[in-house]
Amino acid sequence: MGRVVVGVTATVAVAACAVAAVIVARRVKSRRKWKKVANVLKEFEEGCDTSVGRLRQVVDAMAVEMHAGLASEGGSKLKMLLTYVDNLPNGTEKGPYYALHLGGTNFRVTRVHLSGQPSPVLEHEVERQPIPPHLMTGTSKDLFDFIASSLKEFVAKEDGSNSSQDRRELGFTFSFPMKQMSVSSGILIKWTKGFSIVDMVGRDVAACLQEAFARNGLDVHVAALVNDTVGTLAVGHYHDPDTVAAIVIGTGTNACYLERIDAIIKCQGLLTTSGRMVVNMEWGNFWSSHLPRTQYDIELDAESPNPNDQGFEKMISGMYLGDIVRRVILRMSLESDMFEPISSKLLTPFILRTPLMAAMHEDDSPDLIEVARILNDTFEIPDLPLKARKIVVKVCDVVTRRAARLAAAGIVGILKKIGRDGSGGITGGRSRSDIKMKRTVVAIEGGLYSSYTLFREYLHEALNEILGEDIAKHVILNVTEDGSGIGAALLAASYS
Repeated sequence: MGRVVVGVTATVAVAACAVAAVIVARRVKSRRKWKKVANVLKEFEEGCDTSVGRLRQVVDAMAVEMHAGLASEGGSKLKMLLTYVDNLPNGTEKGPYYALHLGGTNFRVTRVHLSGQPSPVLEHEVERQPIPPHLMTGTSKDLFDFIASSLKEFVAKEDGSNSSQDRRELGFTFSFPMKQMSVSSGILIKWTKGFSIVDMVGRDVAACLQEAFARNGLDVHVAALVNDTVGTLAVGHYHDPDTVAAIVIGTGTNACYLERIDAIIKCQGLLTTSGRMVVNMEWGNFWSSHLPRTQYDIELDAESPNPNDQGFEKMISGMYLGDIVRRVILRMSLESDMFEPISSKLLTPFILRTPLMAAMHEDDSPDLIEVARILNDTFEIPDLPLKARKIVVKVCDVVTRRAARLAAAGIVGILKKIGRDGSGGITGGRSRSDIKMKRTVVAIEGGLYSSYTLFREYLHEALNEILGEDIAKHVILNVTEDGSGIGAALLAASYS
């Protein structure tokens, strides 16, 4: 009997040792798994470094590239396009004005009613129309006749007081690459966004629209042909005359600003009554060795439709942030079994849209319920441990913080170029206490800034760090709305 008891006891002891060994092995494996994930995260964080010193290097590089782009065509990655806009709205404009925005598979018609006095809220009406797919690859006549007939229907709905107006003035926001020839004319360079109308390339966009108006019996004059960023500046300046620049940070990103005409060396001899001109920077194409680029950025760029192009945009705009997060999560899943089994959805580019990334980043629930839901719905990754969800949130934070801080550096680069950063020409962004700062307003449009709280907070934080609080308090960022609609109508009023 004693031998039996001893045997049973020995068996239990062996089993207990085996269970303990399995538990220890699992713990060791788990520690290794988390260590690999932690290493990927640490490497990514270091690669996305945006210390104040680095941001000031980006500021200086932006200002230098702006100088180069103004000196000669092709002198910089920044195109620094002339807009011929030198007369911005100031609130004295009066009457109904129109805007037409063609920027993709839809177009919009806007009518703005101006009272002749500045108003915090502008009365306006908007109608949206889809572009029939066959018109996107047909002829320029068919496309513009369709747009003109839609505008004609919109105008016909006016009340009696406006219907007898002899001639209507319109601002046309055309969001495709073009070479501006004057404030109301520009040559189409190439189509994008699914359009391919061969007979339109190389022609004056505004003239084609004007001809369509004539064919459709519309007495409408295209007074301004604009970029949506320029429209944002117009809205900002209408509400606040201290507005000197405009930034769009949404799906894409761009900037424009008011420049002295004598600083635009590549158009020597050009005169304006104000002595200034709005310059469309096309800053999405900005590049500098000081930008904190990681392997994920390199891979995203190589696999994009436009490699080696729009480098700045790919680090700060809503089109790309979610996909950078996806790429980091994919790397973590390949390095460990944290996300096992690896979902094929993780291999799909741009499946994680930036609004979803922002929702995960701003999830403040104790168990990160929203993070779990989005990972399951988007990537088919169910039952992810809370520890792993926290790591995903951290990845979102690193991507967003870098984007916002780089956008802030870009803004300060513009302010440095026009002498509004408080440095008095001193390199490195060091401020001087003996310089009297002017009140400086930057108009901002785009969901990434207006709707993403943490992005906005990181951008403001970086502005304060780069400029110093004494200087930063003189720089005001104002959110504007509908630069491509209301802004274009305001510019039509300025140039009617």
